Amino acid sequence: MATAHPQNVHPDDTRFEKEELTNHRPNGNTTAIHNDSGDSLTRLRTAGSLNISPELFEKLYLSPENRVKGELRKTFGNPTPIALVGFLLSLTPLACDLMGWRGAGGNGAASTGAYFFFGGVLMIIGSIMEWIVGNTFPFVVFGTFGAFWLTFGATLVPSFNAYGAYVTDPAVAANQMGNPGNPAGLQTPGFNASFAFFLVFMGLICFVFLICSLRTNIAFFIIFLTLVCAFGCLAGAYFNLALVYANPTNLAAATRASRCVVAGGAFTFVTSLAGWWIFLAIMLASLDFPIQIPVGDLSTMIKGASEKKAKVSEV
Repeated sequence: MATAHPQNVHPDDTRFEKEELTNHRPNGNTTAIHNDSGDSLTRLRTAGSLNISPELFEKLYLSPENRVKGELRKTFGNPTPIALVGFLLSLTPLACDLMGWRGAGGNGAASTGAYFFFGGVLMIIGSIMEWIVGNTFPFVVFGTFGAFWLTFGATLVPSFNAYGAYVTDPAVAANQMGNPGNPAGLQTPGFNASFAFFLVFMGLICFVFLICSLRTNIAFFIIFLTLVCAFGCLAGAYFNLALVYANPTNLAAATRASRCVVAGGAFTFVTSLAGWWIFLAIMLASLDFPIQIPVGDLSTMIKGASEKKAKVSEV
């Protein structure tokens, strides 16, 4: 088979090729050909490197852009949306239950399965993937709430005996015939006051996340602001229920508990709305949709410590 050797090409043949290229352009504009080639190469390089702005990075990953070793963000898909799905499909129905819409109630016990398989599984998977690609803040947030949903779901499952352990009356315990999860434990001061402390410290960690979210976006900030209020209301509800079960005639505490539950549901519903907004924004941005919605980027408004040091060193 014959093989073409570049060194055997005659200079006139090269000139002929250039003339042919020139004839394809009006007025023999060879500069336009070189410019088009350069533009094409630039587009290819840009597409291959996946360069995105700091604002878009923050929207996609809910964290200011940081430098990590390797190309894992180009290798794996963005884990943030799947973690948000787990969060939203657990919290939104719970918010409706707490507010008692359409006769709902029971502190969301009907959605126990969702707490395990949406809130727990999806958020833990999302957390691990955020850790792999080097996004510390989403990794901690999603891992914390994944564990929260697993804890909340487990508390509602009788076999974990979370509330049954508070039944100390042998006569009441005997009715369960040795089975764990005596529902009478739900009406004990000890269980309600103890569970309230768990909610108090969930509110505390959300307050830490609230401060950190000032470097992300307004929608994420609203999520943690309303969660701090929601956990405060729900903790107050359980503390008041403890007073009610200690003294059934304490009608004032019963009224406060009922109002706190509804208020907690309202706050978590606002949390859900902000979460759905972020989820929609991320999905539209991931697909390069022609319509984009803002999330209120704060990463460029509140400069990081390293950026400030860099500016000082430049001066």
